[in-house]
Amino acid sequence: MGNVAWPVSASFSRRDVELGISKTFSGARCAGVGGRVIGGVDGTTSLAVMATPQFILDLRRYIGHAPLWLAGSSAVVVRNGTRGPQVLLVQRADNGEWTPVCGIIEPGERPDEAIIREIREETGVVAEVVKLVRVNVAAPITYPNGDRCQFLDHDFLCRWVSGEPRVGDDESSRTGFFDLADLPTMAPRHRRRIETALHPPQAVVISSDDVGSGGSVDVNNGDV
Repeated sequence: MGNVAWPVSASFSRRDVELGISKTFSGARCAGVGGRVIGGVDGTTSLAVMATPQFILDLRRYIGHAPLWLAGSSAVVVRNGTRGPQVLLVQRADNGEWTPVCGIIEPGERPDEAIIREIREETGVVAEVVKLVRVNVAAPITYPNGDRCQFLDHDFLCRWVSGEPRVGDDESSRTGFFDLADLPTMAPRHRRRIETALHPPQAVVISSDDVGSGGSVDVNNGDV
């Protein structure tokens, strides 16, 4: 693999947390539907992941824990390494899982613009979209506080343009480019993302997660 970047520790005031994560205290999914709060003895609070987007906090005030339909984007960012193609991955700060870059699409934002923004914010890498390869209905998610949501994911193949990976926010603990032969252990769904992007069919794949007989994903079990 290529160089792996480690983060610089970050802390936020309790006011920052009150305006973001602590109002929902709801676990995390890639770019952070919720977050885990770790209190410090010095009056600061460290966050394992970024705060919940404000538009979700606003919606939760009206709908409570009811299921929320959200749009997400993910990217398989590829560059040429000395041993062949390399893929950009991030290691999540909340559960240590390695994943492609992914995140929530903001209201009014195009899916392709959202993922280019997420790549830059999370890793410092500049990339460009090659093509949309898959649109997938993810399994329903239940967070520790009872919040429920489900994602319509847009998976993109992207090309590295410039920049070396670095940890850009609190969602990730490490990031780096990996040779295809040296990919770390990942959940099967993330492997599928990479395989589909690297060997895309002519048409965009339309799919949904297989969750058995109507089951849902539980973030407490590390499914997300």
